[in-house]
Amino acid sequence: MDMRKLLYFQPGSPPQIQQEAFKAAGWEIHVAAEISHAQRLCEKHGFRVGLMGLSPGVEEKLQQGIDKLISPATHIEWVALLSTPQMRNEMVRYLITSYCYDYHTLPIDYPRLLTTMGHAYGMVSMACQQTNQSIEELGPNHMVGVSPAMQQVYRSIRKIASVDMPILITGESGTGKELAALAIHERSVRANGPFMAVNCGALPPELIQSELFGHEKGAFTGAIKQKLGQIELAAGGTIFLDEIGDLPLNLQVNLLRFLQEGTFKRVGGNQEITIDARVMAATHVNLEKAVSEGRFREDLYYRLNVLNLRMPSLAERENDIEVLARYFFKKFSDQTTTRIKGFSQEALRRLHRHAWPGNVRELINRIRRAIVMCEGRLITPIDLGLERRLSNRRTMTLAEARAHAEKETILRTLRQAKGNVSQAAVQLGISRPTLYRLMEKYKISIN
Repeated sequence: MDMRKLLYFQPGSPPQIQQEAFKAAGWEIHVAAEISHAQRLCEKHGFRVGLMGLSPGVEEKLQQGIDKLISPATHIEWVALLSTPQMRNEMVRYLITSYCYDYHTLPIDYPRLLTTMGHAYGMVSMACQQTNQSIEELGPNHMVGVSPAMQQVYRSIRKIASVDMPILITGESGTGKELAALAIHERSVRANGPFMAVNCGALPPELIQSELFGHEKGAFTGAIKQKLGQIELAAGGTIFLDEIGDLPLNLQVNLLRFLQEGTFKRVGGNQEITIDARVMAATHVNLEKAVSEGRFREDLYYRLNVLNLRMPSLAERENDIEVLARYFFKKFSDQTTTRIKGFSQEALRRLHRHAWPGNVRELINRIRRAIVMCEGRLITPIDLGLERRLSNRRTMTLAEARAHAEKETILRTLRQAKGNVSQAAVQLGISRPTLYRLMEKYKISIN
C-alpha cells in the first residue's frame, strides 16, 4: 500500500500523537515544530493533509506567522488538534474557521481522527483531479502544471473568461502568455469566433498600422489591393496584441480610440469601421515604468489593464519542472523513432537546479535538443546542455551569490504577500522605498 504523506505541525511542545497508529493506517508522518521547518517540508514532500497541534498559548505565536505556512500551501487541508477549553478562545476559533478543514478535540479518538484525515485527503485528491481536468479542458494549448502558482492561473483564467473585458497579461518572456490568452478565448462566449495574434515587437514600425488596421488600395506604394487588418479579421472574436509595450506612440492613439469607441479607419481610408472584438494584450516589460518614462500612454494602459493575469516564471513553479520535462519529452519523442526511455537522475537534478532565465520556452528547446543529441537510453545533463551550468555555479563569486539570494528572497516574499509591496517590505524588515529600489535593481515586476 502506498503511504500517504502527513505533515504534523506541533509548535511549542513535543508531539502528542501516537505515530504508530498513523503508520499502521498508511500514513508517513513528518514532524515540524517551527513554521520555517514546516515550510521546507511542504516544499519537499507536497503534502495533501496537515495535522496542526494547538497547545494552550501557542495561538498568539501562530497568528503572527501562519500565513507564511498556509497561503503558499493551498493544496493542503489542515485538521486542528486541541483541547475542549481552547474552543472558548476567540483567537483559536478564528484560526480554525479561517485555516482548517476540521478540528479534533483531545483526548484523541484515533478511529475518528483517522477517518477525518482520510476525508481531508480525499477532498484534496478530488481537487487535484479537477485541476488536472481543468488543464485538459484548456484544449490544444497544452498548459501543463500542478503547482500552486499554476492552479491560481487556472482559477484566474476561468474567472476572466466569463467576462467580456480587455485584459493585460504580464510575465517574463517564455512563460506562455499567448497560450493563456488563447485559453481564455476558448473558454469565453467568443470561442466560436476568430483568435488573431499580432506580435507588436516583431513588425517594422512602418508596417504595424497596416497590419493592425488594414489599408485601402493605393494607400501607399505597393498597396495594389485592399487589405483587412488583424483587428477587422478578429470581428466577433479576440485580437491578441503581444509585446504591446513595443507599440509606437503614434499607433497607441489609434488603438486607444478603438478601445474607447470600437471604430477605426484603414490606412488611406475615410470610412469609419465598427468592429466588435475583445482586446487582450501582453508584455514582459513594466508598463507602469514605461508610462512614467513617457514611452507608453497612461490612458491606454488603464484601458488595457481592466483585468490582469500574471504568468509565473518557471522558477516560481519548481514542482512543475519535472512534470513539464516529462510532458514535452513524450510529446516530442512521439514524433520521432527515438529509443530514448527518459531522463537520468542527474539530468533531473540539473533541471531542478537550473535558473531557467528563458522559462518554459527554454525548457522546451532544451528537451528538443536532448532528444536529438542523446546517444544512450537516458537523457544526460550534456544532452540538455546543462553540464557547464553547474560548473559556473561552483565559480560564482560571493557578491553574485549574495545578489542571487537577495533577489530570490524578495521574489519569494512578494509571492507570499500576493504582490503587496508594503506587506512584503514589513516581512523583509526594510522600508518600502528600499524595496522598490531593490526591485528596480533586480528588474522585478509585480505586474
